[in-house]
Amino acid sequence: MSKKITIEPVTRVEGHGKVTIHLDDQNNVDFTRLHIVEFRGFERFIQGRPYWEAPVLVQRLCGICPVSHHLAAAKALDMLVGAGTGDGLTPTGEKMRRLMHYGQMFQSHSLHFFHLASPDLLFGIDADPAIRNVIGVALEHKELAVQGVMMRKFGQEIIRATAGKKIHGTGAIPGGINKHLSPAEKESFINGADPLNIDKMVEWSQEALDFFKDYYTKNKSFIDNFAAFPSSHMSLVREDGAMDLYHGVLRAVDADGKKILDDVDYQDYEQYIEEEVRSWTYMKFPYLKHLGKKKGWYRVGPLARLNTCDFIPTPLAQAELEEFRALTNGKPNPHCLHYHYARLIETLHAAEVMRDLLHDPDLLTGELTVKGEKAYKGIGLIEAPRGTLFHHYEINDHDQITRANLIVSTTNNNEPMNQSVNQVAHAWMDG
Repeated sequence: MSKKITIEPVTRVEGHGKVTIHLDDQNNVDFTRLHIVEFRGFERFIQGRPYWEAPVLVQRLCGICPVSHHLAAAKALDMLVGAGTGDGLTPTGEKMRRLMHYGQMFQSHSLHFFHLASPDLLFGIDADPAIRNVIGVALEHKELAVQGVMMRKFGQEIIRATAGKKIHGTGAIPGGINKHLSPAEKESFINGADPLNIDKMVEWSQEALDFFKDYYTKNKSFIDNFAAFPSSHMSLVREDGAMDLYHGVLRAVDADGKKILDDVDYQDYEQYIEEEVRSWTYMKFPYLKHLGKKKGWYRVGPLARLNTCDFIPTPLAQAELEEFRALTNGKPNPHCLHYHYARLIETLHAAEVMRDLLHDPDLLTGELTVKGEKAYKGIGLIEAPRGTLFHHYEINDHDQITRANLIVSTTNNNEPMNQSVNQVAHAWMDG
């Protein structure tokens, strides 16, 4: 008789989910599914709202990365008010948003690695769950836990200074930003008492990478073989191919590194990406149209971004990227647990970008907003901590939202997550 194993809830993830593993008569895995069991409904309930409310409303999509939704929506609204064409935002608007975004990446990556991932790495996946959590890390590895907490705090303070609040800020508005950075805030981020200054954040980011690389050396077989499979990868890249977490063109590569989406304008994303609906989950399954449902799925997020970009435009992170790529002889990295490695390289990159921005005088003075000719459709993309994030809005003559399409990072990763669950189940549970 066949049977079903249910793991519910899935913990230490952002949201609500469960896993079902279906076994045949010989206790071999027949098939598996990752179910997203909560219905959100954002695409529907923001219809009829004034478009300028969207950057505040949609932040509620994610408790850990509200800034990503805030900025993706604001970028879409830039198109509606005519600020997304021509020269784009003012230097102050662009740089303040970038500082906000890289602060978000820094705090979210720190939380993800130290709070969600490090318990498994430090204690092992077979450890008692009562110990294998962030409290256990704080008790057994106090210095590491404090480092993680303080790194996240620094990122949150950057968000507060740029968005007005640490959570659900209002800083990004259609066409720009609503405040400057104050001289006192700038001074505190650059020369604040240890450890809350940007130089310390760069140093700690390097130490976190050293910690993971040491762990990888000692556990290479496990890291390389747990949920490793070939796939395509997609992300934004700068027009010259550099990593850019705030803006760029859409690029996708296959498992061999060949471009299958060649730096296209994301305003045309609907020409390239389709979404499939399945009956057993509320989360859709995006895929590249020209490759079809079976072959067109892709991964997004830190691993994908390192696999798609040509280089990282900050020196310390670029050196780490070269070392990272040497592990796979320059080919796209297929190992799921290398997401942690990639995430820490991005954490270092975010710290370097913040350090550069904090010395830029445009943060303190200059025009905040720009407007042009009204449009009725706006699309904004950004690289959220967990991957490429799509916000698409259409409005009527009364400035009300008539259509919204949101493809969040987790949705883009839906098929890869299901592939991971299936592979792990077969490797660890067959028989």
